[in-house]
Amino acid sequence: MTPAINCAEKAKIFYKVHHYEHDKNANSYGEEAAEKLNLPASRVFKTLVVALDSGVLAVAVIPVSNQLSLKAMASAVKTKKVKMADPKAVERSSGYVLGGVSPLGQKRRLHTVIDKQALSFDTIFVSAGRRGLEIELSPNDLAAVLEASFDTLI
Repeated sequence: MTPAINCAEKAKIFYKVHHYEHDKNANSYGEEAAEKLNLPASRVFKTLVVALDSGVLAVAVIPVSNQLSLKAMASAVKTKKVKMADPKAVERSSGYVLGGVSPLGQKRRLHTVIDKQALSFDTIFVSAGRRGLEIELSPNDLAAVLEASFDTLI
């Protein structure tokens, strides 16, 4: 069990855990998950942590097939600018290693925004807190557990 799975369990939401053999040479952890689980990349979401101009961290959850628009994320969190957070700050704040950062079960709950494309699916896949482990759940359940909002981020 990971903190992400424990978080879903504690919230009493429906979820499924999916395992795959992680290749340490994979270029993109999210695309690797989509490929190995035989899923469209649009249904697998990656967790990105950004730093606001105030230095506060926030989380963007977007399809692995897309890139985050920093301008759109700044607008979603109502600030002028955001930049990708320092990897060490991400690991310290989330408690996860890069490539296994889950939006669920982070050490500190951060303001989270989920890309609206998630609402096109009954369930989406996000990291379950470890490379080679994904959790499938409803985007609305994910948003409820995280007190997250939906916005266009790509």
